[in-house]
Amino acid sequence: MPRPVSTVLLLGARSEIGGLTAERLVRDGARTVLLAARGEGGLEEQVARLTSLGATTVVPLPFDADDLPASRTSLAQVEEQYGPLDVVLLCFGVLGDQGRAERDAAHAVQVVHTDYVAQVSALTVLASRMRDRGQGALVVFSSVAGVRVRKANYVYGSAKAGLDGFASGLGDSLAGSGARVLLVRPGFVIGRMTEGMSPAPFASTPQQVADAVVRGLHSGAGVVWVPGRLRWLFAGLRLLPQPVWRRLPR
Repeated sequence: MPRPVSTVLLLGARSEIGGLTAERLVRDGARTVLLAARGEGGLEEQVARLTSLGATTVVPLPFDADDLPASRTSLAQVEEQYGPLDVVLLCFGVLGDQGRAERDAAHAVQVVHTDYVAQVSALTVLASRMRDRGQGALVVFSSVAGVRVRKANYVYGSAKAGLDGFASGLGDSLAGSGARVLLVRPGFVIGRMTEGMSPAPFASTPQQVADAVVRGLHSGAGVVWVPGRLRWLFAGLRLLPQPVWRRLPR
């Protein structure tokens, strides 16, 4: 990791991947973890776990990513109260219901708002402050669903495609500033968010994603794929003719 991590902000504190990543960062030496979520209740177990691992300050914070004006104000105030943020994990998001989204415009827009628009808002606020300060890492969770969008989940996939492009450009804009973006592209993750769904090929676990994130932070990587073989698989899948791609079941 380019510099030691002391303070971590987890946006979407109930995220399974985010929580596991925060635990690993605490094991590596982080001592302040800010757990931002919609409503502060239900985080007691996570606070106790992080404290037992060595964190000296673990604070639940109210954060509603979809309330853009309030979230921007909250993000601007966090550093004033807790000091500079070394790592921010942007883990909030929704899968949505593809079938419903095809019929219900409001639901489709809500998925895109949470998974793209709210992320852009938060990233812009955080990146501006990190750029001015000359340090900090933003961990953005994209998905292979956004690398080439499929009919089976095109609403979610399109939001991830937009986020992937925004984060890639943001990372380039921060190059040389001391701040940076780590873009994470997992495949299907077997966890709470996908409970009841049949795993896709090359599935991973939240633990594997968290491990890859920490390795990426340590190495200074700009992009990590989970598992890594998906990088080469999608290099080929991008070249499939559209009629063939359209027939793929997942």
